[in-house]
Amino acid sequence: MDNPRPYRSKALATWLAVVAGAAGAHRFYLHGSRDAWAWLHLPPTLVGLWGAWRMDTLGQDDRLAWLLAPLLGLMVSIGMVSAIVAGLTPDARWDARHNAGLAPRSTGWLPVLGVILALLLGGIALMSTIAFSGQRFFEWQQQQT
Repeated sequence: MDNPRPYRSKALATWLAVVAGAAGAHRFYLHGSRDAWAWLHLPPTLVGLWGAWRMDTLGQDDRLAWLLAPLLGLMVSIGMVSAIVAGLTPDARWDARHNAGLAPRSTGWLPVLGVILALLLGGIALMSTIAFSGQRFFEWQQQQT
């Protein structure tokens, strides 16, 4: 009797988290369309994208935009952390969690390369979000006095 669940690749999950982790693509791949956590990635990502679009369209003085845009940076950072966790999970543990009953496969260097890129992109996204939010907050404080 065949296992109804297909093999879940650690490399593919890592790269999905790098490329579209903010939208929860890695969770949809690993757990399917019924995963509530995957669906919870979408609203803040879309709101953050709307904030970034508003900022591009209306400028940096749009208060709603600078309140919403950091959500995108936060969600990108969460996606990169997910990529790092997936990529650094030992193969035996990965197979026990996601591929029980299937023959184990070696993952090679693809997850490691994904982790390296996730560290770079996640650091940039997180630091940019913190710097932008801090700058906007202090500019707002200056306007209040």
